[in-house]
Amino acid sequence: MKKRLAVAFTGPSNSGKTTLILKVARRLIHEHGKAVAIIKHDPKDKARFDVEGKDSYKFSDTGAEVIVTSPNRTTYFSKKQKELDEMIRLFDDFDVLLVEGLKNLPLPRISVFRNSLDCDYFPYMDALATDNSIDIKKYDLPANIDILDVNNCDNVISWILKNAKEV
Repeated sequence: MKKRLAVAFTGPSNSGKTTLILKVARRLIHEHGKAVAIIKHDPKDKARFDVEGKDSYKFSDTGAEVIVTSPNRTTYFSKKQKELDEMIRLFDDFDVLLVEGLKNLPLPRISVFRNSLDCDYFPYMDALATDNSIDIKKYDLPANIDILDVNNCDNVISWILKNAKEV
């Protein structure tokens, strides 16, 4: 069985988490030849993936676990919250799993911040990805937190490949 790595990203809305994950995923896939899986947490249940009136919506609306497959994609609809290990089994084949949010998961975590830093995130972060919009010297950062340049994708990927958890 090949080595599979997982890492999580956290931070406030509009901090750049999604942008960083997109850059990291594209580079891992196209330059490092890695298979990448992504899990995004939607804490406010705002995301909409299905259109009311369509068959897939009707099937999902029954409360059943639903898989819709076509020649170009497979989509899984579930009305149940899943634990990390259950989600990992759904993906099956990947080299690197990138998780956005879910700060209580036991995964190494990169926190993304710009303009200001929320100290409440310190217990959940292993690395801080930021830019020069924050003067990190003003903060009493725990000694074990690595500082990453949010605009240097190679820096972030190196940290991931060294610190991600094997799953």
